Amino acid sequence: MKKIAVVGTGYVGLVTGVCLAEIGHDVTCIDVDQEKIDLLKSGKSPIYEPDIEELISKNVASGNLRFSLETQDAYEVDVIYIAVGTPQKKDGSADLQFVEEVAKRIAHRVKNDVVVVTKSTVPVGTNHFILKMIQEHLQAEVRVDIASNPEFLREGSAIYDSFNGDRIVIGVENDRAALILEEINKPFNIPIFKTDIRSAELIKYAANAFLATKISFINEIASICEKVGANVEDVSMGMGKDQRIGSQFLNAGIGYGGSCFPKDTNALLHIANEAGYQFQILSSVVKINETQKSVLIKKAKERLGTFHGKKIALLGLSFKPNTDDMREAASIDISNQLVEEGANIIAFDPVAKNAAKKILHPTIQYVDCIKEAIQDADAVFILTEWKEIVHFPITNYVKLMKHPIIFDGRNCYHLEEISQHSIDYYSIGRTTSKGIDR
Repeated sequence: MKKIAVVGTGYVGLVTGVCLAEIGHDVTCIDVDQEKIDLLKSGKSPIYEPDIEELISKNVASGNLRFSLETQDAYEVDVIYIAVGTPQKKDGSADLQFVEEVAKRIAHRVKNDVVVVTKSTVPVGTNHFILKMIQEHLQAEVRVDIASNPEFLREGSAIYDSFNGDRIVIGVENDRAALILEEINKPFNIPIFKTDIRSAELIKYAANAFLATKISFINEIASICEKVGANVEDVSMGMGKDQRIGSQFLNAGIGYGGSCFPKDTNALLHIANEAGYQFQILSSVVKINETQKSVLIKKAKERLGTFHGKKIALLGLSFKPNTDDMREAASIDISNQLVEEGANIIAFDPVAKNAAKKILHPTIQYVDCIKEAIQDADAVFILTEWKEIVHFPITNYVKLMKHPIIFDGRNCYHLEEISQHSIDYYSIGRTTSKGIDR
């Protein structure tokens, strides 16, 4: 068992701290936000993530997990994980101000030898920058080693991913740090890939950029499918059965969002530009994703003619299911354009309603069930493939809407089933269904 401090109780920090406690380590999660610490001490999570509150309660009760503001005692540990935010700057680069602040606080407060592990997604060279910052401000004669341990968690399944990951990447520059991190992570029983620090830093960006590329690629294929009469789901399935390609991240839709892909693709572009390299493929990936957000709007305009005075139901607001994260969600751009063009919007999301209210246009109305959202609607936009939406009876659209018109940005329904109903159905990369009884 190691004594560990995790600095930052956002998405990455909280999940990391809770899961390290679950495998037996003595973990203190540190934050400067009093309100957040008080919430966590009460057993509540500031983020929506399945199972996390149960694990918080369990490990607080066992004594493995505690939450603290910045104190001297909180840093009297063997290992310190840096898990603060690295938001995107206007030029696409990562803002390291919070990382720098943590480095200085570590330097002022550590009194014993320690390994500082960067969990935050940071540009190549950041770990050595952190070490330099710490060494410049150290108040005690102690040994500080650094390591990069990037996370590969999917929002909505982060707890599962922590215990069932494909690999744990560790970037180190000496055996001491490597042995300590290997010991910490051994209970996860996940293969450990050890490399140098700069390579570990780049692995996270490269992995996310590649997955984003798969998404933009299949969205381009979807556009071709619509023009030539093919079905993108069949094309995707046929591609995915090739083990060299794989089926994951080959679902056509209205683009990627969230906290990672948009930020990390732009950050990698910035890293490449700073290194004097033009990353042409990734530039195209980013442009395609921005364009993809407008696909449903274009389809709807062609069908409806105008949005002015129309009642439009938005089903799903978060960037993906099982999270309340609204960062870079397609619902932001789509709802803004609909409002600008005079639509009256009523929205449903099973989890992200409160988060959406802080971001989306104030004229948008929110309801607590799909039936209420689609009642007498002129059209429905499906923006997130929540299970509540995927399993919603199709017959209800016919019963409740003025004239059932659905623009499905996530291909939630099977064309064969839709075709049995009097619904105009527009999806991504598939033929349009005009329903029956027309």
